[in-house]
Amino acid sequence: MEKTLVWTVAACARVMRPVVRLALAMGVKYPQLEELLRDLMLDEARRAWLKRGTRKPNISQLSVTTGLNRKAVTAKVRDLDGALPRSDASPTARAFTTWLQMISHDAGHRRLPIVAGGGGFSFEDLARLAGRGNVHHRSILEDFLRLNMVREDEGHVELVAEGFVPSEDLQTMLAFLGDNVRDHLLAAVHNTLGAEPRMLERAVFASGVTREDGELIEAFTRTRWQALHHELTREMSRAVLKAPGGSKGRVRVGIYTYFEDDPGLPAAVRNLASGSSPPETK
Repeated sequence: MEKTLVWTVAACARVMRPVVRLALAMGVKYPQLEELLRDLMLDEARRAWLKRGTRKPNISQLSVTTGLNRKAVTAKVRDLDGALPRSDASPTARAFTTWLQMISHDAGHRRLPIVAGGGGFSFEDLARLAGRGNVHHRSILEDFLRLNMVREDEGHVELVAEGFVPSEDLQTMLAFLGDNVRDHLLAAVHNTLGAEPRMLERAVFASGVTREDGELIEAFTRTRWQALHHELTREMSRAVLKAPGGSKGRVRVGIYTYFEDDPGLPAAVRNLASGSSPPETK
C-alpha cells in the first residue's frame, strides 16, 4: 500500500476510534456499522462524481470509486439523518442563545416573567423570537424544565444553566455530538484536501501534565469561552438579520478540551506544542 493510503488509513483509525467506542457503549454491532459505512461511501462517491459534472454516476463508476462489488452498489442507501433532530434548528437552543445574549447586556434578564404583564420583556417574548412565532412559549418552557436548565416559580422563570448541554435528553445530545464533530472534521478535511478558503482548525496541546492541571486548564478555557460565546452570538445574530432572503449559508464555531492519563507516554516526556492540520496559510 502506498504511503499516502497508509497515512490516510491511520488518520481514519484515529478519527473512528471514538465512534467505535460510542457505538459499543450504545449497543451498536459490527453488521450495523458495516452497513452504515457502505451507505456513506456510496453516498459520498455519488456526490464526488456529481461535483465532477457527471449527471448520474453509473454502477461501474461507483464500484471502482468505493471498491464495493456491483451487488453492494445496487443496494438501497438508507438516509439515517432524519433519526436525529438538527441541532441548529432547535427553538429551545435558539431561545437559550438569545437569553444568554440578553443576560450579557443586563444580568437582571436572568429572571423573566413568563408572560408579558407590566410592559417589560417576558419569556413569552423570548420564545416568540426564538420560535419565529411558530412555537408556543409553553412548549419551549417545558423543554427547558425537562432539561433542568431553568427554575420556575411565582409566574417567573430563571435561567440556571450556563451552557446548552441537554444531558437529560440522549437524542439531543447525540444530535449535538453528530453535528459538532461532523463540522469540526469537515473543516479539517477541507484544509487537508487543499480546498479554499482555508478554515480555522487549530489546537494547543501538552503532554506530561497532572490531571489536576488538566482540570484547571479546562476551567480556564470554559471561562474564556463564555466571553467569546457572547461576542460570536452577537456577530451571528447580526449576520442573520442582514442576510437577504433565501440565503442558505451556515456557520458553526466550536471549542473543545480533552484530557486523560496517557498510558503510552513515558513519564519523562514533557512537550508543549501548538499547531493546525495542516498549518494555516497566512
